[in-house]
Amino acid sequence: MGDTNIFMLIGQATIVVKIVLGMLAAMSLISWTIMFNKWLTLSSAKKRATKGIDDFQNAKSLREAVQAVGTDSSSPLYFVAQQGVDEYTRLRDNVNSSSVIAENVQRSLTQGVSMQSSSLASSLPFLATCANSAPFIGLFGTVWGIMHAFQTIGQMKSAALAAVAPGISEALVATAIGLAVAIPAAIGYNMFLGKLQDIEVQLNSFSGVFLNRVQRELHAQRPKRTTGEG
Repeated sequence: MGDTNIFMLIGQATIVVKIVLGMLAAMSLISWTIMFNKWLTLSSAKKRATKGIDDFQNAKSLREAVQAVGTDSSSPLYFVAQQGVDEYTRLRDNVNSSSVIAENVQRSLTQGVSMQSSSLASSLPFLATCANSAPFIGLFGTVWGIMHAFQTIGQMKSAALAAVAPGISEALVATAIGLAVAIPAAIGYNMFLGKLQDIEVQLNSFSGVFLNRVQRELHAQRPKRTTGEG
């Protein structure tokens, strides 16, 4: 019965209120789609990052460690590792200073973490926009509906509750739906932001482990180069 009343109120609403409700419905559909996709994406990313860090740490050499991470292109570590490997390979045979190589690799890893975090955070601003704007969009529909209700009262020349109630009810539906859109979006945004921060911590941890591997590799190669030059 309650659902039927709501649909009846929406059907009797003015065209402006219907447009507002249509916007809110579209925002709700998009936000729920984003939340569903983000839940799958971030949950998978966190799980893959945890496994990738363990595999990387357990590898015997930098080459084996990179190969272990490189087998999972869906892992958020893949792109970060690729940035570090590309920079290391580019400088290894052309630069003699180990500190310069390590600094450049570190900058490449930092850039990789930043880019990967931005990629994982895509679409989250839309959730924030829904959480912040949906109540005001609904409120606009409510204000417009109340204005229309008062105009109807003026035309009917009656302020009886029976004459006022339908128009006010139609208007308040917009505010209710606006809140129904905003609340899940706000909860989803904060929840996924927390998940994203956890993954970013993992990426930074991986960068540190990767850089340590590079420095150990450079240190191991240094005596060989010195002996060769002698």
